[in-house]
Amino acid sequence: MKHADRWDLPKGHLDAGETKQQAALRELTEETGITATSLWIDPQFVYENRYWVSYKRNGGVKQLKELTIYLGFLTSAFEVVVTEHQGYSWFDWSPPHSIQSQTIDPLLVQVDEHIQKHAPWPPEITRS
Repeated sequence: MKHADRWDLPKGHLDAGETKQQAALRELTEETGITATSLWIDPQFVYENRYWVSYKRNGGVKQLKELTIYLGFLTSAFEVVVTEHQGYSWFDWSPPHSIQSQTIDPLLVQVDEHIQKHAPWPPEITRS
């Protein structure tokens, strides 16, 4: 997803009673229109990262942000509908990546290691 000054992933906060994966799927749908029924979610991959952020809206006070990312693959063509960002782009899979150093690049290092370790993929998913 494209922000004014960087690329980022669809993400947000947990709603009451949600699991992390339920929140991730809800945020993905809210921000892209992609629904859980259009995905195969790899049950063996979860990426977690913690980092400090400060926002102008809270006076610049640093807060610890916890990020949990799941690996999912579209199982059919899907038209992305951007609702909260300036745009989006699909990036070619060509490790190592240099997209966004704080969250995306370290995530993609872990995804690449996971792919190398756990291939072959389910029959409905192709590597390209």
